[in-house]
Amino acid sequence: MDFLQLAHERQSCRGYDETKQVEEEKLSRILEAARLAPSACNGQPYHITVCRGEKAKAAAKLTQGMGLNKFAVQAPILLVISEMPYVATAAFGAKHKNNDYRSMDIGILAAHITLQATAEGLGSCILGWFDEEELRRLCGVKHPVRLAVTLGYPKAGEQLRPKKRKELTELVSEME
Repeated sequence: MDFLQLAHERQSCRGYDETKQVEEEKLSRILEAARLAPSACNGQPYHITVCRGEKAKAAAKLTQGMGLNKFAVQAPILLVISEMPYVATAAFGAKHKNNDYRSMDIGILAAHITLQATAEGLGSCILGWFDEEELRRLCGVKHPVRLAVTLGYPKAGEQLRPKKRKELTELVSEME
């Protein structure tokens, strides 16, 4: 599959087949894609906690609130992404340029995870709504949790939806 086709097919999955587990080989390739994600000064300022089974369900429940993310408990895997300290060169650059490189790096990481999941025939959804303190406690992580990503096989009938995106002319300008 070429990259543009992959980008067209990737979508936020909101219904998972609870009878199908994610094969170890597929999860390994997703985590390898994550490992290869670019980051500021190659610092990789993040940690991924893989939650499965009852831990995944417990973590998913912590992403629910105000009616959000009800589907998350169906996913057999939930990846919890924590923010780790900068490497020295990225810390210097972030302070000097007043730029949050870790947030950018975590966004790139999440893109690699979700695109590889799509390439593996899996569904995924990036979640930013969660009880951070409880999620940290459940996962045994000391550093701030920034995102969670559900992984699993989409439910039968979970169809590719038309993408609603701005026109390219609204997003891009050119200069010479």
